[in-house]
Order: sequence, then structure tokens, then C-alpha cells
Amino acid sequence: MQKLPQSFFQRPTLVVARDLLGKYLVVKNGNSVLSGKIVETEAYRGEDDLACHASKGRTPRTETLYAEAGTIYVYLIYGMYHCLNIVTEEKDFPSAVLVRAVEPIEGIHTMEKRRKTKHSRALASGPGKLCDAFGITKRMNGKTVFGDTVLIEDRGDVVKRNDIVTVPRVGVDYAGACTHLPWRFYIKKSGYISRK
Repeated sequence: MQKLPQSFFQRPTLVVARDLLGKYLVVKNGNSVLSGKIVETEAYRGEDDLACHASKGRTPRTETLYAEAGTIYVYLIYGMYHCLNIVTEEKDFPSAVLVRAVEPIEGIHTMEKRRKTKHSRALASGPGKLCDAFGITKRMNGKTVFGDTVLIEDRGDVVKRNDIVTVPRVGVDYAGACTHLPWRFYIKKSGYISRK
């Protein structure tokens, strides 16, 4: 198990979004360890991307998007669901990858209690479900994936290019020409993605 270095996240956002597939999201709290294989991501890149929060410019809400690569950007949607993003590329260039779904691996009992379900495919098959299952909230916003609480590990899984599906992002119908950009990536044969 190897924690991903900052250089991994300093690359182009679309590359990072693809390369995160097969890596492991790990959340540690004391002796508790929760982990899951990342099976679905979305890329958001720059102020010109109308689906990116930074399209409205630099604000107190979006300031984290302008931080160093590897910074955690957590926001709330619909007033109730948290979403986990990891900042990419260069400082002051607002880009991030949304982790949309993971296949639960460790700490499943804790995830089941938090999500109030024993159906493993429903535990983290969507950005809000994932954050609920892993206990990710806005208190983690602005931290990085290089500490000991939230990290991304390479455990040696290899996802081949032809095993990756590339499609438009979900829920960005408001984004004009950016609506149809094929910036969502998922592992073709995974049963844990949010949707086909």
C-alpha cells in the first residue's frame, strides 16, 4: 500500500480522474479504518468549465478549488449531501476530481450503520452516499490527502484503458456547451457505480 504523492494530483485533471480508478480511498479515525476502491470519478477543470463551481469566479465557497493539488474540497448539495473532491493541477488554477463511487472494502459494518442498509452495492454508489458511508463532512474541507485521516492509496490494482467507460458528467444540464463533455469515468464491469 502506497500513499499517492502530490505529484500524482499535479497532472492534468482528466488524467488524474482516469488514473484514480482502481486506487483506494482510505479514511482513518483512531483505530477505525474505512476503505474502498474508487470505481467512478468526474473531472471539473477551470473557470471556463461551466459545470465547475469556479465558473463564477473566486469566492469564499470556491477558494479551496484554488489550493495546492491534493487538497480536499468538500461541499454540500441540496442542503444535505456532501461531495468529496480532490484538487488537481497547479495552485490558483481551479480544478478537481469528484470521487463519485467506491467499492467498499474495509469497515463495511460501520458503513452499513451509517447508511442504514446492508446492501453493499448501495453503500457508496454515489457521491452523497460515499461521504455518508465514510463520514466525510465539510470539516475535512481544506485538508489534504497527504495526512493520516483521508488519503488515497495505490494497492497495485491495474485498470486497463479499455476497461474504462468515458461519458458525460451527471446533473450538469445547466452548463451549456460543457454539459456534454465526456468527463465522467468509471470501471466498465463494476457493480458499484452510481449509474451507467
